Amino acid sequence: MPANRRELFAAVMAVAAARRMKAQDGPVTIPGKRPLIVHNDRPEDLETPLKYFDTWVTPNDAFFVRQHIPRPAAIDPAAHRVQVNGMVSKPSQLSLADLEKLPQHTVPATLECTGNGRAFYSPKVPGIQWGRGAVGNAEWTGPRLGDVLKLAGVDASARHVEIDGADTGIAQTPDFLRSMPIEKAMHPATLLALKMNDESPQIHGFPVRLIVPGWDGTSWVKWITRLTARAEMSGGFFMNPGYRYPKYARPPGSAAVPAELEVIEGMPVKSTLTAPEDGSKAALAPLVIRGFAWAGENAIERVDVSTDGGARWQPAQLSPQKLPFAWRLFTLNWTPQAPGYYTLLSRATDTAGRVQPIVPAWNPSGYLWNGIDRVGVTVEKA
Repeated sequence: MPANRRELFAAVMAVAAARRMKAQDGPVTIPGKRPLIVHNDRPEDLETPLKYFDTWVTPNDAFFVRQHIPRPAAIDPAAHRVQVNGMVSKPSQLSLADLEKLPQHTVPATLECTGNGRAFYSPKVPGIQWGRGAVGNAEWTGPRLGDVLKLAGVDASARHVEIDGADTGIAQTPDFLRSMPIEKAMHPATLLALKMNDESPQIHGFPVRLIVPGWDGTSWVKWITRLTARAEMSGGFFMNPGYRYPKYARPPGSAAVPAELEVIEGMPVKSTLTAPEDGSKAALAPLVIRGFAWAGENAIERVDVSTDGGARWQPAQLSPQKLPFAWRLFTLNWTPQAPGYYTLLSRATDTAGRVQPIVPAWNPSGYLWNGIDRVGVTVEKA
């Protein structure tokens, strides 16, 4: 990337590092939240402990939080407006009341931080060292973005929509701007959400948050204030050089080739083991292995679990929700045959035939970790 852009990227990372707190040995309490793992306190970067992942819908008070820049001060819902402009025949300023008058739709969808699992890459890469908990599944409700664009008379030649929110950069941090192709913007599952699990939590981007099911969390812009139909992709920092992924795999530890970086869109197939926890001890008795799996824009077809480090695999039992965009819970009843140390693995397959890899391709930003999950458990005599 050009020198000035490299310098800007370094400055942004330095500002983030200066604010970063070391993840606590134990969860820390944040107002409105259960005790979560704190990576940053301002802006908030909060990870969900695995023990909270015991329901299909993740409660709002247990849901992870990722902020690139400090969230805006309290927003007055009555005064909040969403500007729709650019390549439209009827530019408008929409209030919440205007958005509430449109048909409301509910979409279950898994939201995952692009860097979830970054801590597992080797060699290590800079950035927040997320473990397994920068992900959650919620039911999002609001009008379709496509309906809003149609009412504004979006031009047939518009190819992208630029999205801005009420948060603004500080110091050398640029404003958080994103854009998406018009096809995804018009997809019936893409929403301007007014509710998250029937609530409107400001910390999660409300009163209006963009929901882009199946795509990385960076696309899900919060505190929406502007939608601009454009002929070209937005050139904002968080579109380029930020949040791009190598088109071709390169050796671990090597630098990215700017010309080979592509904007991240759909997410890969992935599973996570939630119980027993890594490093835990269990009695020599029947126990239940638990977890969840998701696959971006696809649905989960199956999850296989191994209790012997991958020598043999067994199909897990899946929850009934076989839906695109949303995760499925899985369980496997297991009775260890003898005391000892066991390596448990989970491997997901989606409806498109994608299979979770043993090791994902390394990349210098630590994005899209989706390697076969593994935990170690020591079984002891009761």
